Amino acid sequence: MELSKEEKTVLLKAARQSIESLFTDKEFPTTDYKKYPKFKQKAGAFVTLTEHGNLRGCIGYIVSNDTLFNTVCNAAIQAAESDPRFPPVEEHELKDILIEISILSPAFPMKSYDEIQLGKHGLILEEKGRRGLLLPQVPIEYNMNKEQYLDAICQKAGFPAGYWRDKKLNISLFTATVFNEKEIVEV
Repeated sequence: MELSKEEKTVLLKAARQSIESLFTDKEFPTTDYKKYPKFKQKAGAFVTLTEHGNLRGCIGYIVSNDTLFNTVCNAAIQAAESDPRFPPVEEHELKDILIEISILSPAFPMKSYDEIQLGKHGLILEEKGRRGLLLPQVPIEYNMNKEQYLDAICQKAGFPAGYWRDKKLNISLFTATVFNEKEIVEV
């Protein structure tokens, strides 16, 4: 999904306001769908929170039946308070939290491991009732090659690294529009 700088800024501010609403009397953000019609579309989205460069929370929706705007706001709240890997974000941390939004394309089945392009494709592994997802920016941020990326998706889904070498796994690919506060707006 192509978004203007203004649209990205609005979504980032809405995500931050959503998290702030957990600690204040501020209302949950709303938007003008006439001014921003793309926000009315249904799309999967993830919100990633980092603090001093370290992951602090990441939750999202592969697909959503809600509007993109509400999906981003809800994912922001979930990333702040419900990521099982971390305790809930506390109010004093907000000044040090950087918000990144990933808007997902529809996923499509991978035919071959050769299709995977690092930095372009995110991975969704669904195998034996388990599921794992890695966003397209993960292999770039962690300096992974394709084999390491495949190992990581296996581990994310609860399988051993290298599990993908034994057979072609049920992996879907997707792309994402990714942007964060540091790149777009001074908060």
